[in-house]
Amino acid sequence: MNKTILIGRNVKEIELRATTSGTNVTAFTIAVNRDFKKANGETEADFINCVAYGKTAELLSKYVKKGDRLAVEGRIQVR
Repeated sequence: MNKTILIGRNVKEIELRATTSGTNVTAFTIAVNRDFKKANGETEADFINCVAYGKTAELLSKYVKKGDRLAVEGRIQVR
């Protein structure tokens, strides 16, 4: 089973595009904080690239702005 749930903050404004077949698509990055801190007390974050299609892409571009917190549920795919 390949299921992932990430909660983090949107890194930049989301831009809606369309594929050659007309499907809406958007690529965005979320910063997910790690559970542990460095010796000096600072937290680290992982920057996860995400892609959304169709109605989900439309809604993200309309309602999610830079810095907004969001949860992403999906699957991991290595290209």
